This record gives sequence, structure tokens and C-alpha cells, in this order.
Amino acid sequence: MKMDEPIGQLETVATFDGPMPTGVTVSHTGRIFVNYPKWGDQVSATVAELSDGRTVPYPDQLRNSPTADDDRNAFVSVQSVVVDPLDRLWVVDTGSPMFKPTQTGGPKLVCIDLATDTVQQTIVFPPDVALPTTYINDVRFDLRRGDAGAAFVTDSSAQGPNGIIVVDLATGESWRRLHDHPSTKAESLQSYRPVVEGRYFMKRPPGGQPEPVTMGSDGIAISADGRRLYYCPLMSRSLYSVEVEALWNRSLDDAAVAGTVVFEGDKGTGSDGLESDDTGRLYLTDYEHNAVLRRTADGGYETLAHDPRLLWPDTMSVGVDGYLYVTANQLHRQALYQNGQDLRERPYGLFRVPIDAGPVLLRT
Repeated sequence: MKMDEPIGQLETVATFDGPMPTGVTVSHTGRIFVNYPKWGDQVSATVAELSDGRTVPYPDQLRNSPTADDDRNAFVSVQSVVVDPLDRLWVVDTGSPMFKPTQTGGPKLVCIDLATDTVQQTIVFPPDVALPTTYINDVRFDLRRGDAGAAFVTDSSAQGPNGIIVVDLATGESWRRLHDHPSTKAESLQSYRPVVEGRYFMKRPPGGQPEPVTMGSDGIAISADGRRLYYCPLMSRSLYSVEVEALWNRSLDDAAVAGTVVFEGDKGTGSDGLESDDTGRLYLTDYEHNAVLRRTADGGYETLAHDPRLLWPDTMSVGVDGYLYVTANQLHRQALYQNGQDLRERPYGLFRVPIDAGPVLLRT
């Protein structure tokens, strides 16, 4: 087999000729939602639904038209969308277009009832949880905890501190865990220097010196039994997990929570997204090799899909249809990393590959 020969049954679901997408999620009835963060492209709607081969603002254009970066009633700049175990859509709004400092009201979780296409709940993060430097990235759920369940959100800030935000969905209260913990931080260039399309992945400002990318805790996935939360910094080949009960138990101090962190090993590549299925397997995007990897129950790794179309595979979603969905958005070709030249080539892609498993549905 040639080194560049495709592996796996990768199927194109949709293509995008406009702004670059990051997140994707699939409802239990097969509806597909995507989002576009405001990183410099013209973004008219930061959350959209795929309908008859095109994207339409979701739930409507008004919700996608913020009056300011602290507008708690509209989406400011969305990094990910995730359908929860009860088939509700949750929107992770960074409140940070162009990675600007956050203002209270911007960073939030928004729950949409897919039966009525209306906002059901908005949880705004207070300033001691969403710091000015915070960039909330992705979310996973365990709806068996407390009266309405728990959400776990990564803070992948390039400025730090990084960590995991825990949310009580019944009360709307939130708190930081693993705040500035080493496992949530980007590794130094001496420890990890990613190569994408044959070139070191670094910030390359026009006329300036290359700088390391410092995004921390990014990908997140919850185990099939809900006992452990897996996570990884964007700039790292390391995989970690932490005990979910420790994150949730507010009587534990930071040291006690950190004591439950486990180094799960070197995964051999950098990963943007993580996902899990109901058989106990873990999925990792591999932005260095245009691939999606699968970690089996015994801790081994296998290549689920490798394809030249997977240029920077970003976010994944397991559907009840037995497919893993993944976006590829050429993130590394943005002008920020290419001496001011935008080398991205549209269209961007949404793909899927069969996995013969379903999503993790932790619910009562």
C-alpha cells in the first residue's frame, strides 16, 4: 500500500463554499448542524442547519445577529454545536470573535429544543469562570448528575490559563477545574513541534518571527460509562483523563481533583477533536496526517480513515445511524500561519465513516 493511499470508507456528506466550519453534530432524527466561528471570514450566521444541500441560519437569523460581543440573547462567535443525550442542541458560544478578550454575556451555553426550534435555556458564564482570556471550545454531557445533568467544557485559550469548566444544568452554576494544570496546557516547541503538509505548524505573521501556537485543552470526550473525561491540548501528542465524579464534587479541592488525572499515553500525533462511542472506543482527529484514529478498549490505536481530503480534520460527532461525522477545514492554511497569505481552497468538507456503534447517551 502506498503511504498516501486512502484508508477507510470516507463519504462526503456536504461541502461549504463560504466561511470555514469547525463544529458538526447530528441529531437523533438525522438533522445536521454546523457552525462557523468568526475568525476573519464573512460569517452571516455562526450556527446553521444543513437542509437540502445548503445551510440555513439556525434557529433563525435574529439569533445569529448579535448587537455586541456581550449580547447574551444572540450568538456572538460559536466554536461548537453538540446534541445531548436528550436530543437537544447545545451551542458553545465563545463570545470571542477574532479571539478578543471576553465580556460577560458573550461566553455561554445555549440549549435549543429541536422539537420546537426554540431556545430552552441560556447559561452565561460569570467573569470568574469565563476569564478575559478564556476561549471555550467543546462540550460533553452526563445528564444523570444532579437534578438536570452536568456539562463539561474545555477552555483552550492561547493565553492561558487553561482548564475544564463544569456546569450544573439545573442551577446554571459553573466552576473551573484543573485550572492552569499542566495537563491542560500546550507543550513547548522542545516537546512537540507539529508538522502539517510538510511544514512546522506555527504562527507566521508577515514580516515577523514565527511563534509557537499555544492553544491548550481542546478536544474532549466522555467514557461510555461516564466515569472518566478524556481531553487533550491542541498543541500536544499527550492524552489525559480525569475522574468525572471529582470534577462534579464541589467539596473536593483542586489538588484532590488533580490527583485523579491519568496520563493516557502518547497518541503519536496532534489532535483537534475527540469523541467516544457506546462500545468504549475513543476517536481522535490527526491533523498531522490527514486522518482519524480510533483508540480501542485495550489502549491500542488504529487508523479509521486517512484521506487527502481530511485537511485539518477538526470536530467529530457520532450519529445514531452508526456513522462518525467529521469536518475538515484547512485551519493550518489560514493567513495567520502562512505569512499573511490565505492558502485555503474551497470547498471545505463534511465527511462520515461507518463505525458500527452509537453515541454515548448518559441519561436517566
